[in-house]
Amino acid sequence: MASKIRFSKYQGAGNDFILVDNRDNSFNRADEVLVKSLCDRRFGIGADGLMLLQNKENYDFEMIYYNADGREGSMCGNGGRCIVAFAHDLGIITDKTDFLAVDGAHHAFLSAELVNLQMIDVHEFGRDGDAYILHTGSPHYVSFVTNLKEKNVFQDGYSIRNNATYANDGINVNFIEKEENGYFLRTFERGVEDETYACGTGATAAAMAVALQMNLEGEIVIPIRVLGGQLYISFHKKGNSFTNVFLKGPAHFVFEGNF
Repeated sequence: MASKIRFSKYQGAGNDFILVDNRDNSFNRADEVLVKSLCDRRFGIGADGLMLLQNKENYDFEMIYYNADGREGSMCGNGGRCIVAFAHDLGIITDKTDFLAVDGAHHAFLSAELVNLQMIDVHEFGRDGDAYILHTGSPHYVSFVTNLKEKNVFQDGYSIRNNATYANDGINVNFIEKEENGYFLRTFERGVEDETYACGTGATAAAMAVALQMNLEGEIVIPIRVLGGQLYISFHKKGNSFTNVFLKGPAHFVFEGNF
Protein backbone atom coordinates (compact mmCIF):
# COMPACT_ATOMS: atom_id res chain seq x y z
CA MET A 1 0.00 0.00 0.00
CA ALA A 2 1.24 3.49 -0.82
CA SER A 3 2.55 5.49 2.12
CA LYS A 4 0.12 8.34 1.47
CA ILE A 5 -3.40 8.16 0.11
CA ARG A 6 -5.29 11.25 -0.97
CA PHE A 7 -8.92 11.45 0.09
CA SER A 8 -11.88 13.80 -0.27
CA LYS A 9 -14.75 14.18 2.17
CA TYR A 10 -18.27 14.69 0.79
CA GLN A 11 -21.70 14.85 2.39
CA GLY A 12 -25.19 14.37 1.00
CA ALA A 13 -27.89 15.73 3.32
CA GLY A 14 -25.57 15.12 6.27
CA ASN A 15 -24.67 11.55 5.28
CA ASP A 16 -20.87 11.89 5.11
CA PHE A 17 -18.30 9.83 3.25
CA ILE A 18 -14.58 9.46 2.67
CA LEU A 19 -13.87 9.17 -1.06
CA VAL A 20 -10.71 7.81 -2.63
CA ASP A 21 -9.84 7.98 -6.34
CA ASN A 22 -8.57 4.41 -6.67
CA ARG A 23 -8.16 4.27 -10.43
CA ASP A 24 -4.48 3.42 -9.86
CA ASN A 25 -5.45 0.59 -7.42
CA SER A 26 -3.20 1.98 -4.67
CA PHE A 27 -5.79 1.39 -1.94
CA ASN A 28 -5.90 -2.10 -0.44
CA ARG A 29 -9.56 -3.08 -0.82
CA ALA A 30 -9.58 -5.77 1.85
CA ASP A 31 -8.28 -3.75 4.80
CA GLU A 32 -11.31 -3.76 7.12
CA VAL A 33 -9.33 -2.46 10.11
CA LEU A 34 -8.02 0.55 8.15
CA VAL A 35 -11.47 1.48 6.80
CA LYS A 36 -13.01 1.24 10.28
CA SER A 37 -10.26 3.42 11.80
CA LEU A 38 -10.57 6.06 9.04
CA CYS A 39 -14.36 6.27 9.58
CA ASP A 40 -13.92 6.68 13.36
CA ARG A 41 -15.11 10.16 14.37
CA ARG A 42 -12.64 10.56 17.22
CA PHE A 43 -9.53 8.74 16.04
CA GLY A 44 -9.90 9.00 12.26
CA ILE A 45 -11.32 11.28 9.57
CA GLY A 46 -14.88 10.46 10.57
CA ALA A 47 -17.61 9.25 8.18
CA ASP A 48 -20.67 7.05 7.75
CA GLY A 49 -18.74 5.09 5.13
CA LEU A 50 -15.80 5.00 2.72
CA MET A 51 -15.98 4.68 -1.06
CA LEU A 52 -13.46 3.79 -3.72
CA LEU A 53 -13.90 5.14 -7.25
CA GLN A 54 -12.41 2.58 -9.64
CA ASN A 55 -12.04 2.02 -13.36
CA LYS A 56 -14.63 -0.27 -14.91
CA GLU A 57 -14.92 -1.26 -18.56
CA ASN A 58 -18.10 0.01 -20.28
CA TYR A 59 -18.86 2.36 -17.35
CA ASP A 60 -17.60 5.78 -16.29
CA PHE A 61 -16.44 4.23 -13.01
CA GLU A 62 -17.23 1.62 -10.36
CA MET A 63 -18.33 2.44 -6.80
CA ILE A 64 -17.00 0.19 -4.03
CA TYR A 65 -18.72 1.00 -0.75
CA TYR A 66 -17.64 0.19 2.81
CA ASN A 67 -19.72 0.76 5.92
CA ALA A 68 -18.21 2.56 8.91
CA ASP A 69 -17.67 -0.86 10.53
CA GLY A 70 -15.10 -1.63 7.80
CA ARG A 71 -17.13 -4.24 5.95
CA GLU A 72 -18.17 -3.97 2.32
CA GLY A 73 -21.75 -2.72 2.33
CA SER A 74 -24.89 -2.94 0.23
CA MET A 75 -26.01 -0.01 -1.95
CA CYS A 76 -25.86 3.45 -0.39
CA GLY A 77 -28.06 6.05 -2.13
CA ASN A 78 -26.54 9.21 -0.67
CA GLY A 79 -23.09 7.66 -1.13
CA GLY A 80 -23.99 7.09 -4.77
CA ARG A 81 -24.94 10.74 -5.14
CA CYS A 82 -21.70 11.85 -3.45
CA ILE A 83 -19.49 9.67 -5.65
CA VAL A 84 -21.21 11.16 -8.73
CA ALA A 85 -20.31 14.66 -7.45
CA PHE A 86 -16.76 13.41 -6.78
CA ALA A 87 -16.45 11.98 -10.31
CA HIS A 88 -17.69 15.31 -11.67
CA ASP A 89 -15.12 17.24 -9.61
CA LEU A 90 -12.36 14.90 -10.82
CA GLY A 91 -13.38 15.67 -14.43
CA ILE A 92 -14.35 12.05 -15.17
CA ILE A 93 -17.93 13.05 -16.05
CA THR A 94 -19.81 16.25 -16.95
CA ASP A 95 -23.55 16.40 -16.32
CA LYS A 96 -24.53 12.73 -16.54
CA THR A 97 -23.06 9.32 -15.85
CA ASP A 98 -23.50 5.57 -15.90
CA PHE A 99 -21.61 3.72 -13.18
CA LEU A 100 -21.57 0.31 -11.57
CA ALA A 101 -22.36 -0.34 -7.88
CA VAL A 102 -22.85 -3.49 -5.83
CA ASP A 103 -26.54 -3.74 -6.84
CA GLY A 104 -25.89 -3.16 -10.55
CA ALA A 105 -25.71 -0.28 -13.01
CA HIS A 106 -26.88 3.22 -12.06
CA HIS A 107 -27.63 6.28 -14.13
CA ALA A 108 -27.36 9.77 -12.63
CA PHE A 109 -27.44 13.37 -13.76
CA LEU A 110 -26.37 16.62 -12.12
CA SER A 111 -28.13 19.97 -12.12
CA ALA A 112 -27.10 22.97 -10.01
CA GLU A 113 -25.94 21.47 -6.71
CA LEU A 114 -28.31 18.51 -6.87
CA VAL A 115 -27.57 14.97 -7.97
CA ASN A 116 -30.45 12.85 -9.28
CA LEU A 117 -29.57 9.17 -8.96
CA GLN A 118 -31.51 6.30 -10.48
CA MET A 119 -32.19 3.53 -7.99
CA ILE A 120 -33.15 -0.08 -8.67
CA ASP A 121 -36.71 -1.04 -9.59
CA VAL A 122 -38.70 -2.68 -6.80
CA HIS A 123 -41.44 -5.23 -7.53
CA GLU A 124 -42.33 -6.64 -4.12
CA PHE A 125 -42.60 -5.74 -0.47
CA GLY A 126 -43.25 -7.50 2.81
CA ARG A 127 -45.00 -6.63 6.05
CA ASP A 128 -43.90 -7.02 9.65
CA GLY A 129 -46.95 -6.07 11.68
CA ASP A 130 -47.77 -2.53 10.53
CA ALA A 131 -44.28 -1.94 9.10
CA TYR A 132 -43.30 -2.26 5.44
CA ILE A 133 -40.24 -4.29 4.44
CA LEU A 134 -38.63 -3.13 1.18
CA HIS A 135 -35.31 -3.81 -0.54
CA THR A 136 -34.13 -0.69 -2.40
CA GLY A 137 -30.49 -1.79 -2.80
CA SER A 138 -30.36 -2.33 0.97
CA PRO A 139 -33.03 -3.93 3.19
CA HIS A 140 -35.36 -1.52 5.00
CA TYR A 141 -37.98 -1.65 7.71
CA VAL A 142 -40.37 1.35 7.48
CA SER A 143 -42.74 2.24 10.30
CA PHE A 144 -45.23 5.15 10.38
CA VAL A 145 -45.10 6.97 13.73
CA THR A 146 -46.22 10.16 15.45
CA ASN A 147 -44.11 12.65 17.41
CA LEU A 148 -40.97 11.51 15.55
CA LYS A 149 -38.98 14.52 16.76
CA GLU A 150 -39.05 13.12 20.31
CA LYS A 151 -38.51 9.46 19.39
CA ASN A 152 -35.47 7.59 20.71
CA VAL A 153 -34.45 6.35 17.25
CA PHE A 154 -31.21 4.78 18.48
CA GLN A 155 -32.92 2.68 21.15
CA ASP A 156 -35.98 1.70 19.10
CA GLY A 157 -33.99 1.15 15.90
CA TYR A 158 -31.37 -0.90 17.71
CA SER A 159 -33.94 -3.23 19.25
CA ILE A 160 -35.69 -3.90 15.89
CA ARG A 161 -32.40 -4.35 13.98
CA ASN A 162 -31.20 -6.86 16.61
CA ASN A 163 -34.43 -8.77 17.20
CA ALA A 164 -34.76 -12.48 16.34
CA THR A 165 -36.03 -11.76 12.82
CA TYR A 166 -33.24 -9.40 11.70
CA ALA A 167 -30.23 -10.03 13.99
CA ASN A 168 -28.33 -12.24 11.52
CA ASP A 169 -28.38 -10.14 8.36
CA GLY A 170 -29.36 -6.83 9.94
CA ILE A 171 -31.87 -4.34 8.57
CA ASN A 172 -32.06 -0.55 8.36
CA VAL A 173 -34.89 0.79 10.50
CA ASN A 174 -36.85 3.85 9.32
CA PHE A 175 -39.45 5.88 11.21
CA ILE A 176 -41.57 8.23 9.13
CA GLU A 177 -44.15 10.90 9.94
CA LYS A 178 -46.35 13.04 7.70
CA GLU A 179 -45.76 16.80 7.94
CA GLU A 180 -47.06 19.86 6.13
CA ASN A 181 -44.88 19.70 3.00
CA GLY A 182 -44.17 16.00 2.75
CA TYR A 183 -42.68 13.58 5.25
CA PHE A 184 -40.05 13.58 8.01
CA LEU A 185 -37.78 10.53 8.21
CA ARG A 186 -35.25 9.27 10.76
CA THR A 187 -33.14 6.15 10.20
CA PHE A 188 -31.08 3.70 12.25
CA GLU A 189 -28.51 2.23 9.83
CA ARG A 190 -26.99 -1.21 10.08
CA GLY A 191 -23.22 -1.15 9.52
CA VAL A 192 -23.06 2.26 11.16
CA GLU A 193 -25.16 0.81 14.03
CA ASP A 194 -26.49 4.23 14.89
CA GLU A 195 -28.86 6.91 13.66
CA THR A 196 -27.49 8.80 10.65
CA TYR A 197 -28.42 12.25 9.34
CA ALA A 198 -29.78 10.76 6.14
CA CYS A 199 -30.14 7.46 4.33
CA GLY A 200 -30.82 7.46 0.59
CA THR A 201 -32.02 3.87 0.20
CA GLY A 202 -34.06 4.46 3.37
CA ALA A 203 -35.69 7.60 2.00
CA THR A 204 -36.47 5.64 -1.19
CA ALA A 205 -38.02 2.78 0.80
CA ALA A 206 -39.96 5.24 2.96
CA ALA A 207 -41.39 7.01 -0.11
CA MET A 208 -42.49 3.64 -1.51
CA ALA A 209 -44.14 2.79 1.82
CA VAL A 210 -46.03 6.10 1.63
CA ALA A 211 -47.26 5.26 -1.89
CA LEU A 212 -48.35 1.79 -0.74
CA GLN A 213 -50.08 3.13 2.39
CA MET A 214 -51.91 5.83 0.41
CA ASN A 215 -52.69 3.58 -2.60
CA LEU A 216 -51.05 6.08 -4.95
CA GLU A 217 -50.61 5.16 -8.64
CA GLY A 218 -48.77 6.60 -11.64
CA GLU A 219 -45.99 9.22 -11.64
CA ILE A 220 -45.22 10.23 -8.06
CA VAL A 221 -42.80 12.62 -6.33
CA ILE A 222 -42.49 12.44 -2.54
CA PRO A 223 -40.51 15.09 -0.62
CA ILE A 224 -38.71 13.59 2.38
CA ARG A 225 -37.01 15.73 5.01
CA VAL A 226 -34.16 14.10 6.92
CA LEU A 227 -32.05 15.44 9.79
CA GLY A 228 -29.40 16.61 7.30
CA GLY A 229 -31.59 18.25 4.66
CA GLN A 230 -34.19 17.64 1.97
CA LEU A 231 -34.49 14.70 -0.44
CA TYR A 232 -36.96 14.03 -3.24
CA ILE A 233 -37.94 10.56 -4.40
CA SER A 234 -39.74 10.04 -7.69
CA PHE A 235 -40.98 6.86 -9.36
CA HIS A 236 -43.70 5.29 -11.45
CA LYS A 237 -45.94 3.02 -9.40
CA LYS A 238 -48.22 0.37 -10.87
CA GLY A 239 -49.68 -1.96 -8.27
CA ASN A 240 -46.75 -3.17 -6.19
CA SER A 241 -44.13 -2.28 -8.82
CA PHE A 242 -41.91 0.79 -8.66
CA THR A 243 -39.97 1.70 -11.80
CA ASN A 244 -37.96 4.71 -13.01
CA VAL A 245 -36.98 5.34 -9.37
CA PHE A 246 -34.85 8.45 -8.69
CA LEU A 247 -33.34 9.86 -5.50
CA LYS A 248 -32.59 13.58 -5.74
CA GLY A 249 -30.77 15.79 -3.26
CA PRO A 250 -27.63 17.80 -2.48
CA ALA A 251 -24.07 16.44 -2.57
CA HIS A 252 -21.26 18.71 -1.38
CA PHE A 253 -17.47 18.61 -1.18
CA VAL A 254 -16.34 19.30 2.41
CA PHE A 255 -12.53 18.99 2.53
CA GLU A 256 -9.61 16.92 1.27
CA GLY A 257 -6.34 15.65 2.68
CA ASN A 258 -3.93 12.74 2.92
CA PHE A 259 -3.66 9.78 5.26
